[in-house]
Amino acid sequence: MKLIPHELGSLVEQSIQAAQAAGDLPAFEIPAIVVETPRRPEQGDYATAVALQLAKPARMNPFHIATQIANHIPQSEIVGAVEVAHPGYINFRLNEDWLRQQVEAILAEGDNLFQLSLGTGKRAQVEFVSANPSGPITIGRSRGGVIGDTMARILEAAGYDVEREYYFNNAGRQMRNLGNSLRIRYLEALGRPVEIPGEDDDTFYRGDYLIEFAQDLVREQGDALAEADWQPFKEYAEKRMFEWIRSSLSRIRIHHDVFFNENSLYDNGAVWDVLKALDERGYIYRAAVPENASPEEREDAGGKGEAVWFRSTLLGDQKDRVLVKSSGEPTYTLPDIAYHVNKLERGFDLLVNVLGADHGAQYKVVQYAVSALGYDASKINVIINQMVRTVRDGKEVRMSTRRGIYDTLDDLIDQTSPDVVRYMLLNRSPNSHLDFDLDLAVKQSNENPVYYIQNAHVRCAGILREAQARGVSDEGADLSLLGDAELTFIRKALQLGTEIEQAAISLEPHRIAFYALELARVFHPIYDNVRALHGEVPLETGKARLRFYRAAKVVFRRVLDLMGMSAPETM
Repeated sequence: MKLIPHELGSLVEQSIQAAQAAGDLPAFEIPAIVVETPRRPEQGDYATAVALQLAKPARMNPFHIATQIANHIPQSEIVGAVEVAHPGYINFRLNEDWLRQQVEAILAEGDNLFQLSLGTGKRAQVEFVSANPSGPITIGRSRGGVIGDTMARILEAAGYDVEREYYFNNAGRQMRNLGNSLRIRYLEALGRPVEIPGEDDDTFYRGDYLIEFAQDLVREQGDALAEADWQPFKEYAEKRMFEWIRSSLSRIRIHHDVFFNENSLYDNGAVWDVLKALDERGYIYRAAVPENASPEEREDAGGKGEAVWFRSTLLGDQKDRVLVKSSGEPTYTLPDIAYHVNKLERGFDLLVNVLGADHGAQYKVVQYAVSALGYDASKINVIINQMVRTVRDGKEVRMSTRRGIYDTLDDLIDQTSPDVVRYMLLNRSPNSHLDFDLDLAVKQSNENPVYYIQNAHVRCAGILREAQARGVSDEGADLSLLGDAELTFIRKALQLGTEIEQAAISLEPHRIAFYALELARVFHPIYDNVRALHGEVPLETGKARLRFYRAAKVVFRRVLDLMGMSAPETM
């Protein structure tokens, strides 16, 4: 289907060219023409302020420019009227006969409604969640999961060939700590004397799930691993934990195409190849941590010995960064650089990383490094998401103490539903902190935005079932009988394509959540007042309205699917 702002923008451009050819406007370069929906309905369905932009290059009054543009607008089935308003706005009102026919256009597109060509022929990768397999998936990580999966769905709707990737971070100190923690619990389960580290020891994982893992391991292996080091325990815990993470994510319809193993970057030497390449380009030096270094820099450097530094200040960074500690162990940054080099070499046109707020600085360092290595760093885009709190009665709460686990995705789903989790984690800008209101989430009323949006689809499904039961068909309906209320909804429905496009360009998946609620707010008053099967409604008018509700159902199903939510037929 057509994106109306693009169609109107093309008409305006043609009009300017015609006015210039006729001598009604002077010669000047035509800028990009922005057409938007006005804030107030009385200003029309769409408007452009291009005449205000042209006042300086044309050396003319913007109202006069707008008048000349309006006079030369070509005939179009879309446009019903063109109006000029001071100081130089051009307002468009859509052709209502054309609007009514969009009901059939919506039905024809069905589940592919507003499938765009923005990314046709391009490959995109969205990397999200990527939590270390050292514990269950938390609510905070779940927010990034919902944002990432919705972003992938939007990019697919925009025409991209999309891969969803999970960076399986199974190397480094945290995973050794996990292995050692399970080893202690395993020896404990065998009845061997062990010393459980104190509360101040942050290298020991305290989740009760490790006690369960240890008991299972004893049943499987007996005491065969009693003399083993941390490695087999790390591998066992990693496998069990990752199965848990995948299972939790699948409950909210999140599935990844690729699980990239961080260890592979060490196995094939990619980590050290990147370091060598940066060194050859003059971006590496070796030095002890300076006296005025921050505590974070001292921790990165790993003590007072000589560390390996990246001269990122040459590329615009505020300070140089440690890539290899004095112990010889890489920091998180070095394998991240190697990973992004790997991504770029896989031929993606667009890379989107969904990261927590604590990674805001690190991705910029990665961009500096891949740029230094000669790659196009502009392909790397990041969505940063802020923290999530669960609240009840306005106060922060822990979800449960089940098996010693706090604030997990499973807990949240158990108390609400997959659809509620997805929408509530999506309906704020990622840059905003989010309070997950448990009281609101479980309400089966219009106060709950999830219920409100899905109930619009349910209402459409219900009236169509009733029509079928009565033997009333909407085939061949006379859409000219649709009234102003129905046209109001169609206008809003036709904005979906623009919302998909803008969400894809700006990497703002929450736009679809906002739009879904706005669409439902337009729909419900119409449903309450525009009857299709009432005895006082003429048969042909009722058929046209049924056709309208059938199209509305398609729109809501598409919007819900973009958010990864179900479209229930009943509630």
